[in-house]
Amino acid sequence: MISVVIADDQRMVRAGLRMVIETEPDLRVVGEAGDGVEAVALARRLRPDVVLMDIAMPRQDGLTATRALLAAPNPPRIIVLTTFDTDENLYRALQAGASGFLLKVSSPEHLITAVRVVAAGEALLDPAVTTRVISAFAGQPGPAAPPELGTLTPRETDVLRLLARGQSNAEIAAELAVGEATVKTHVARVLMKLGLRDRVQAVVYAYESGLVRAGR
Repeated sequence: MISVVIADDQRMVRAGLRMVIETEPDLRVVGEAGDGVEAVALARRLRPDVVLMDIAMPRQDGLTATRALLAAPNPPRIIVLTTFDTDENLYRALQAGASGFLLKVSSPEHLITAVRVVAAGEALLDPAVTTRVISAFAGQPGPAAPPELGTLTPRETDVLRLLARGQSNAEIAAELAVGEATVKTHVARVLMKLGLRDRVQAVVYAYESGLVRAGR
């Protein structure tokens, strides 16, 4: 059973999300919050697997609440929800450490898939999101490479570059002519060495570190 907390300042939106989630036998809504402060307190008390976090909320916005939750040990996985499809919101959500980003107009099926994917420890990272991240870095000057990059082997560096292009494990395996199990091992080592939580953070890191440049 995957436990979920819904954080949104609109009661009707929370009711709609609850209705969608609780149609699935393996998902359960354990709490609702109407603002960021309440969301943080509720998530810390109930310890859900996943938090659906609205961005625009009173008292404390969803991105600030996301940072607060992820700063504590054993945080929940967080999917940021918004009505605003902007590069700024997307990039800020990824920087805050969210494992997924969904528009409120997304289909119920997409929402259910997102909850299951992030609860399993993966990140909701599709090619459209990757394209938006790339565009956010377009034209920015390249920073100096951080020393942590030097801890990666050449193959692990290749895997990180391909992750930054939004490729799946299967696609990376095909490009590098290795098995998917090998790719999973490389991904896990990359995340461990760089102190990253998931593939979303790996994509942001690859661009912020200068390993990958927009347009390359």
